[in-house]
Parts: sequence; C-alpha cells; structure tokens
Amino acid sequence: MGKIIVIEGIEGSGKETQSKLLVESLNKKGIKAIEFSFPMYDTPTGKIFKNCVLSNNNFFPEGYEALDPELVCLYTAADRKYNIKTIKKYLDLDYIVVINRYTSSNMANQGSKYEEAEDRFYMYQWIDKLEYWLLKLPKPDYTILLNMPYKYNNQLSFDFSNNNKQEKVLRAYMELAGLYNWDVIDCIIDNKEKTRDEIHKEIIELLEKRGIK
Repeated sequence: MGKIIVIEGIEGSGKETQSKLLVESLNKKGIKAIEFSFPMYDTPTGKIFKNCVLSNNNFFPEGYEALDPELVCLYTAADRKYNIKTIKKYLDLDYIVVINRYTSSNMANQGSKYEEAEDRFYMYQWIDKLEYWLLKLPKPDYTILLNMPYKYNNQLSFDFSNNNKQEKVLRAYMELAGLYNWDVIDCIIDNKEKTRDEIHKEIIELLEKRGIK
C-alpha cells in the first residue's frame, strides 16, 4: 500500500512547486510517485466548484467569501470524494501520492473565517468528521506545512483585505499543525526567504527520517 503526503500552505507559499519537486526527486530515486492538486478543476466536481461557487456569477449572488463555510466545505469535499478513486488506484500500486491541498486546506481556509478559537476548533472537527469519517477519505500519512508569512510573498497583493485573510489562514494552519502533529518547515530565516531548493532539501531530509528514501 502506498502513502499520502500532503503539502499545505497559504497563497504563494510554494506548495505547488514543492509538490512537483518532491515527485521529481522521488522518481529519480526509483520511488513511484505522482502528484495531485485539489480542487481538481478539470473534473466534473471541480468544474462545478470553480464555475458555480468560486466564479463571480449569479449562482450565489452574495459571493464566495460571504457563503456559509460549511456550505463551501460540502462542495470541496464532494470534489475529493468524486476523485479519490483515482488516488486509491495509485495507492494500491504502492505509489507515494503527493497532494497539493487536501482536507487540511478546507480546515484552514474555512476555519480561519471564525475569530474565536473555540469556533475554529469546532470547524476543524466538523470537517474532519465529514471527510474522514462520513465520506471515508483516506487520511494522509504525512502532512507538511510550509510556514511562509504572506508579507514575504514575492507576488504580494496590495489588496490589504486579502493580506489580512491570508494572515488568518496561516494562523489556522499553525493551530492545525499543533493539533494534528504536522511537520512544519519555516520558509523564512533571519528575515529572509529560503530558496526553493533549500526548502526542497528540508522536505527530503524530513521524509528520509520518516523512512521514505
């Protein structure tokens, strides 16, 4: 049976880049590995989420950000449920499946919408029960959080509302890392951003300690 490795982080943290680099490195070592990213926008459920929920259209006139977080979670969970059969096929073939954003992304992004820690914790547990217990999605073997504060993002937006939003998402991610014992890689050292290769090296070293060589 294969393993699931999830790479998480806020917007611009480099999770897509690190997911692809990890798969490349594992394949070069002769380890079967493949990368996926959620939502899967090219699949039916992903298209529904993108076109009916994310897009600025008439389906939800109040807009994405104003939607009930639990409602948003139902759409993203449906996308994972629909597409998990593909991932399970690779797991059955002993692949390392690297996933850029998974259930944990739902927890952080939707949980961050609540100011009170108690409300965020409730949301984390609600999503955990929905996806892992009710929908029976496979739990990750390892989750790696890229701790990249949004202010260091080279593509930093001047939309201060989004900056504030990403700060709250990162706060939620750090809470979740403590609750679920995730591995956290600090992407900033001495007020300077690490290179993508430095971060990739840390991920490889971390996984080698976990027995993935």
